[in-house]
Amino acid sequence: MDSVTILDGGMGQELLARTGAIPKPLWSAQVMIDHPDVVRAVHDDYFAAGAEIATTNSYSVLHDRLVPEGLDHMFADLHRLACRMAAEARDAHGHGRVAGSLGPLGWSYCPDLSPHWEQAAETYAEIVRLQVPAVDLLLIETMASVDQARGALAGTSVANKPVWLAVTVDCRDGRRLRSGEEVTNIIPLAHEFAVDAILVNCSTPEATTRAIQEIAPRRDGLALGAYANGFAGIPEAFMTAGATADILEVRNDLDAGTYADFADCWVDGGATIVGGCCEIGPTHIREIARRFGKRP
Repeated sequence: MDSVTILDGGMGQELLARTGAIPKPLWSAQVMIDHPDVVRAVHDDYFAAGAEIATTNSYSVLHDRLVPEGLDHMFADLHRLACRMAAEARDAHGHGRVAGSLGPLGWSYCPDLSPHWEQAAETYAEIVRLQVPAVDLLLIETMASVDQARGALAGTSVANKPVWLAVTVDCRDGRRLRSGEEVTNIIPLAHEFAVDAILVNCSTPEATTRAIQEIAPRRDGLALGAYANGFAGIPEAFMTAGATADILEVRNDLDAGTYADFADCWVDGGATIVGGCCEIGPTHIREIARRFGKRP
């Protein structure tokens, strides 16, 4: 078996849980504004649990989220802060890498709300230029359609950094992106932009497993990864800009051992990068690290 790289777990929901903050459309970015020390503590705890990657808390630092709150003037400073805290945690730990998070424009899981890919590319290029000095790789997260992924990938072309592309799939049918397109349609795009890895993220573990099964035999040399969420699914009520995370139902059947069992399946299916997304915390990452021989 190839060596397995351990990602960190979710940031936004972990921040809400630790601070007791009321969910807002800015989500993790709002907590970083109000409690930056907690963001650093979460990074530290993931490294202590055995993670080898710190993902920057920049997923929701986007113009389309900041503008409605009157906070768009903080855009650049928040990206720099998110990168600095992840890098400082990595340096304090003594080793590891920082992944610059590029979240979906429009809204999570809603590709129809995203701008045209050429317009999106301009926004992502702006973000990449801010992150490049501090990150080791770029992690495009929760892409729900091929066109949405194309915009993000085009934006990353302004920097010479490894790129990992993570897509989110239909929780009822892991063979399809949330747009309805077949998940394997992302593979030619990944090759076109020479990404270093394809991952499946922010979907139920069951749907993630199905997606890995579809992608693995067709990936043609691309590294494969997975980091699922702990939600019961994404209800229709959340599929609108401005929806807050309190709408989402958290599962109670995904303890650390159960989640790590799914990670075992992903690795058996060809994944060499595993971690967690929303509602998957340090305890889960510690168990995954233990399973794959990584010493916290």
